Amino acid sequence: MKMTCQRQALAAAFQTVSGIVPGKTTKTVLMNTKVEAFDGAVTLLATDGESSIRYTIPDATIETPGALLLPTSRTLTILRELQGEQVTLESLASNVRIKGERADYKLGLENPDLFPTIADFKEENYHVIDAGTLRQLIRRTIFAVDTESTRYALGGVQVELGTDKVTMAATDTRRLSVAQGKCAVHGTPAQITPAPVVPAKALAVIDRSLGDDTAQVHVAVRSNDMLLRGGLATIYTRLVEGRFPAYQDVIPTECTVSLDLPVEGFLAVVRQSQIVTNEESRGVDFEFRDGLMTLISQAPDIGESRVDLPISYDAQPLTVSLDPKFVSEFLRVLDTSKTVHVELTDGESAVVLKTDDGAVYIVMPLSRDR
Repeated sequence: MKMTCQRQALAAAFQTVSGIVPGKTTKTVLMNTKVEAFDGAVTLLATDGESSIRYTIPDATIETPGALLLPTSRTLTILRELQGEQVTLESLASNVRIKGERADYKLGLENPDLFPTIADFKEENYHVIDAGTLRQLIRRTIFAVDTESTRYALGGVQVELGTDKVTMAATDTRRLSVAQGKCAVHGTPAQITPAPVVPAKALAVIDRSLGDDTAQVHVAVRSNDMLLRGGLATIYTRLVEGRFPAYQDVIPTECTVSLDLPVEGFLAVVRQSQIVTNEESRGVDFEFRDGLMTLISQAPDIGESRVDLPISYDAQPLTVSLDPKFVSEFLRVLDTSKTVHVELTDGESAVVLKTDDGAVYIVMPLSRDR
């Protein structure tokens, strides 16, 4: 096999598929990326056994069709360091050659036939989502996933696909993030019950692989797995086992105080308050009183801080202690030119943040006896 393409395009493709490649595995072949050059198209294939990706390299020139295996991490490093606009990959009798403008590498040769078969998108019934919408939904939920829980369903994002609306939800039991967007259907896709839970790792790769915001993404969900086609990539993933919590039951329906805060200003004071915290004293008191929100933090051996933000507030004084990291993770994925709606009940109840486009974020308070 021999092919030539733009170095930056190939480096970007290897960077994307590297998100699937396992760092450690007993199946060492999975630490490689397979490169296929057939029928005028060059495709990178990677898998960790649970998720996989097919990524097309645009504008590649194939001199000799075929396939080869390349060590993902080392190849990515080479592509980043090479000079020049183009790079050539070639399988020789005893090694694989990577040739740039002023550098020539020869790596060990492995049999590409040992690489697992990677699923392709051949579904006729699927949901259609704009890439920009899907990207926003992923970014508004993935940070709330619990990556350390023994409850497997919390290690992913629940994806509810309707005929015209998609809802994604993630929780680690200390906070909950729910986001909604528009979708459409092609054919008659099956309705999977309960709603599937997609691994966070796969969603992170999907986020990186999506193309232009206006491009369409096709999503086909089956009983145990999901296929997605969008941009230059086709991604397959097994679904997370277990039942996702009935998150609708924990969303408060009433509050005693509601106010709108500018996202940019709110995020700025939260980040400032986070400076004087540590793992043992991570709570910050959010104090609301007449015309002012004050964030108070202190930690032994570090110090203390008070940060003010003028707000429109004329209700009874209220103080609630929150983890600033949890608050900032939601605010930083919002449009900083917008406002966020804040709903408060008392110092012992959850704080609810909402956006005009349907996102809901719930943060449980911390004990103030710290």
